[in-house]
Amino acid sequence: MAGRGSGSSEHLERLHEVFRGLHEELRAGPERLRGSFAVDQPVICYLLYLPEEKKKLIREFDEKQKEAYETLQEMEEELKYAPLSFHNQMMPKIRTYKRDLATFQRKMKSIDLGVTSGVHGDPKFGVFSTENEQSTQIQSQRVLLLQGTESLNRASQSIERSHQIAAETDQIGTEIIEELGEQREQLERTKGRLVNTSENLSKSRKILRSMSRRLMTNKLLLSIIIILELAILGGIVYYKFFR
Repeated sequence: MAGRGSGSSEHLERLHEVFRGLHEELRAGPERLRGSFAVDQPVICYLLYLPEEKKKLIREFDEKQKEAYETLQEMEEELKYAPLSFHNQMMPKIRTYKRDLATFQRKMKSIDLGVTSGVHGDPKFGVFSTENEQSTQIQSQRVLLLQGTESLNRASQSIERSHQIAAETDQIGTEIIEELGEQREQLERTKGRLVNTSENLSKSRKILRSMSRRLMTNKLLLSIIIILELAILGGIVYYKFFR
């Protein structure tokens, strides 16, 4: 950002130099128009001069004014990236320059109206007023068009970023769904293994119970056999020693 601010300041300085040159030329525009239409010139000379030289002066003034407005707009755009101190220094100058351009415009109008009225007394000779108003309207429309185009470009970029974010979000959502699907399959397989384990445990418990019953039966039979053997042994001893 520091590099961008330094570059913007240098570019602004160059734009400022260009504008100062245009500013001086526009400041001299009204005087050039007044000197060209001196009142002591013969009317025939004025009529011959009007279609060519006047239009040339008007055209040059309008072109320089248009270039000056564009330069100011570019300066305002560059000021967004300039250091704060430089921004605060330049903004009052830009506002003053805009007022100066409007003042030069009014001076040109007043000079044209004064000269044409003094020589002819007929409003149809006020060519500059009509042409200048049309030029001002075209300039205003052009500024509005540029602002609208810039707004549309920003909106398009914002929409493009939104589409990109939506695509990335959709991709992430798809990956999450696939991962959840895999986890579901794993859980189902685990559930199946648990069911099998439970069945095996049930079978094992049945086998253990069966073995336990057999063991108890074997113990009981063994006990009966031992008792019977003891009884038989006791009977033999009794019969042999006490009879």
